Amino acid sequence: MARLQVELAGVREQLADTEKAFGRFVPGELLHLLSIDNVRDVRLGMQTERKMTILFADIRDFTGLSETMTPQENFDFMNSYLSQMEPMIVPFRGLIDKYIGDAIMALFPEGTDDAVKGALAMLDRLENYNKGRTRAGYRPIRIGIGINTGIVMLGTVGGIGRMEGTVISDAVNLASRIESMSKVYGVPLLISEHTLHGLEDPSRYAIRFLVRNRVKGKQEAQSVYEVFDADPPLMRAAKLRTRKRFEEALAFYFVGDIFRARTRLVRCLDEVPDDAPARLYLDRCDEYLRNGHAEGIEENELTQTWSAEYSCGVADIDSQHRILLSQLNVLALAVREGRGGDTAPVLARIEQDARQQFAREETLMQESRYAFAAEHSHQHRRFQDNLRRLSEEIGSESENPVYLAFRIKLLLMDWTINHSIKTDRHLGHHLKSRSGG
Repeated sequence: MARLQVELAGVREQLADTEKAFGRFVPGELLHLLSIDNVRDVRLGMQTERKMTILFADIRDFTGLSETMTPQENFDFMNSYLSQMEPMIVPFRGLIDKYIGDAIMALFPEGTDDAVKGALAMLDRLENYNKGRTRAGYRPIRIGIGINTGIVMLGTVGGIGRMEGTVISDAVNLASRIESMSKVYGVPLLISEHTLHGLEDPSRYAIRFLVRNRVKGKQEAQSVYEVFDADPPLMRAAKLRTRKRFEEALAFYFVGDIFRARTRLVRCLDEVPDDAPARLYLDRCDEYLRNGHAEGIEENELTQTWSAEYSCGVADIDSQHRILLSQLNVLALAVREGRGGDTAPVLARIEQDARQQFAREETLMQESRYAFAAEHSHQHRRFQDNLRRLSEEIGSESENPVYLAFRIKLLLMDWTINHSIKTDRHLGHHLKSRSGG
């Protein structure tokens, strides 16, 4: 009997070690999100929808770096680097979905702030890691991080003989594209507007608007923001001092007023010569003056016309969004033209209509037991916060009118369109499925 108990204990220990080892390939957190208690219950095609924030991180100029190393040195370097980054993700309730060569794809299912804090922790750890590389005679490395937030399908994909857990969504694709944009703009951390609006309090971070354009494969314009908390202290402080001037320059740039954009960018660079995005935009201004075109310039009137492609499929919601967008156009034009007396009644109407519409949507979500009601309602609060802040800025009459009108477009018009296409369209599908439509 004693021998049998010893053997049984050995088998249990072996099974525990096997499960622990398997967990290095299939994270236990992933199984938990799929409501799987035992890895033996994993089946191909298991899936569930979740609101997640997706992070992509990539080493800059890795190809050139790897060419200077032997295959063994490449493996040693990759394991050394990745072992530094993983501990910065896990404490913020993140899990690594996969390693893609030198890139990391991580998921943060609990909160948008987790992803941004994890990214900042990665950059902080990288600084210390580079100090060690420098002492050892190796050159420091740089990374770029892109973050996006959205509803994803989490599940298992593959074939009978080989499967893996992963997430599938256009939110994942956008996160990857944003990471690639960090190379272009020469900054380490970029987030989408969806991530910005998902933060509990964006003012806790050092954030500035960086670009608004149509990302490949997207119908709606996407705004991307730089998070520069991890910059060296002097650079961070200088970017904070010049943030409004920089964003004013970009407002003028994107509406095609190149001379005013250029003037402000020159002033930014006088104070922050190493500001890579400011330098890039100055070069684009000069390109426009030489050739009559440059990337991203919209040359519009700061308005946005409703399109059928923005519809979420619920007639009442679409009607209200169309009215809201029309009201925002009136507001932007009044601000742009300096008609301060016309803004107060428009702002009051927008605030009232938005509050009533959001209340109706939230009642629908409650009655239909919509799984993402909390996240959806958070987006409503973000619109109201943005409207309140912009109302104060408009009332102060101290801001540049083009800058204010552009912010109305970014924070209210774009929010309305993206909210309809992403959040409300998902709600619409849910309501139709409940009604059998």
